Amino acid sequence: MGADRSDPYPQQREKKELKRSFGLLALLGVILVLAGLVGLVYTGVATLTSMFLFGWLLLIGGVVGLAQAVQSRGTSYFWLAVIVAAINLAAGFVILRRPEASAEALTMFAALLFLTGGVFRLVGALVVRGANFGISLVQGAFGLLLGILILAGWPGDSLYVIGTFFSLALLFDGLSLMGLGLGARRILGLVREEETDAANRSLPDQEQTNN
Repeated sequence: MGADRSDPYPQQREKKELKRSFGLLALLGVILVLAGLVGLVYTGVATLTSMFLFGWLLLIGGVVGLAQAVQSRGTSYFWLAVIVAAINLAAGFVILRRPEASAEALTMFAALLFLTGGVFRLVGALVVRGANFGISLVQGAFGLLLGILILAGWPGDSLYVIGTFFSLALLFDGLSLMGLGLGARRILGLVREEETDAANRSLPDQEQTNN
């Protein structure tokens, strides 16, 4: 009879692979945190970088959408797909050609979103007065204040607003990935220690049974 060549410890191998994967996740979080900190220091560069990334994403999405539209020619949504792809291509081209002006437009759009969101939250909190009245009131006031501050410095501060938001998003995403990866590795380590302790406790029982 041939020897069994299967893996004798499949669970240990899977746990090692999971631990390695969560370690890579934590490493990605560290990289994002570092990128966010660098972006907060060089907000102007972060703004232009985010504009270029956004422009290229729109261009790539437009090309992919145009290819899908060509494949779906003859269908009822062919022209709609062509129009959406053309808009993406045009927007990506404009952003890549004029990143500063695009940053100003996006900053204005963000300020208007903060203003409208803050007003709706304030009005909703005052009208409903539910269980989360205080939180909704603070969120509405903060959004309204942030929108006013952005508009007060527009367009001079447009080169820094988008970069600040982009860097903060990288920072918080990196922190969450770090927490997830390190926490999962710690849980796997605790599970492995418990299994080792259980195996050590079972050894005397097996020896007594054999005797």
